[in-house]
Amino acid sequence: MIPWKIMISGGTVSADATILRTGWLVAAFAICICLFPVYSYPSSAVLLDPDRQFQFAEQYFHKGEYYRAIGEYERFIHFFPESEEVELARHRIGSAYLRGERYEEAIEAFRDFTEKYPTSRYTLESYLGVSQAYVKLRRYDAAIINLENLITIAPNQDVKDEAYYQCGWVYLEKGLWDNAQVCFNKISPQNREKYKLEQFLQELDKKTQLKRKNPAAAGLFAIVPGAGHLYCERYRDALVSFLVNGALIFAAYEAFDHDQNALGVIVTLFEVGFYSGNIYSAVNSAHKYNRHERNRFLRYLEEHSRIKISLAGPRHDTTVLLSYQMSF
Repeated sequence: MIPWKIMISGGTVSADATILRTGWLVAAFAICICLFPVYSYPSSAVLLDPDRQFQFAEQYFHKGEYYRAIGEYERFIHFFPESEEVELARHRIGSAYLRGERYEEAIEAFRDFTEKYPTSRYTLESYLGVSQAYVKLRRYDAAIINLENLITIAPNQDVKDEAYYQCGWVYLEKGLWDNAQVCFNKISPQNREKYKLEQFLQELDKKTQLKRKNPAAAGLFAIVPGAGHLYCERYRDALVSFLVNGALIFAAYEAFDHDQNALGVIVTLFEVGFYSGNIYSAVNSAHKYNRHERNRFLRYLEEHSRIKISLAGPRHDTTVLLSYQMSF
């Protein structure tokens, strides 16, 4: 490389030509960066519209895609907390959980709603939603307490009568027929026809015609292996119980008869276990039989006599209406 000579203040400075050339290039590039205009391109933004967002959530809800609907309702509440539709959106979230069979979440959502909006037109329906979720979870006592609270705060007799009606059905699910009848009889005279109550109570009286098995009698019959199951109309279980217990009794007898006492004791111990199980199973079979008959009768009542009531009304209406439907 050929060094350059540069005169500075009467002296000379030697520099490598390559280094100088590189330095000038870097400086030129930096100047270009500073002088060049910087352009920014605006990104395409999606504008959220409250009506469109709410309708989007509603479409999922009515199509039965409840979990997607919940997400869209929550998005709507997040972006438009001041919208007048927020109240309905929160109620819809509870309904979506209920219809989607996530009952614990439904209870939480409905309770949160009643705390935030104690005077809302959807508050009463939320109470009914909580009770329905409790029934699905078989927490009947909690459902009854919730309905009693609804009766306390109900603004009119129509709502009280609906709560009495639903409370009666919860008692029926528990098998407490008399308590159910007390609730049904508390329904006001002006609404008895609406609920077809006289016809329903006549159907309810048919419970006395239900076939029942006495658990104590089943246990007593089971002293003879298989007889208890035979009483409960469980014929295959009766045959199995008779054969197994009979075979073990015979085997124990043969062992002792041939002086095989140790074997006889072992077989006898096994037979005691099977024999006790035979009695317990017979008693349990009687309970199962009665439970099956009760559930069959309840399903009959639901299909032929139950009126489905729901609190409803136009979205912007401030009144509470009761609409009902009867299954024939």
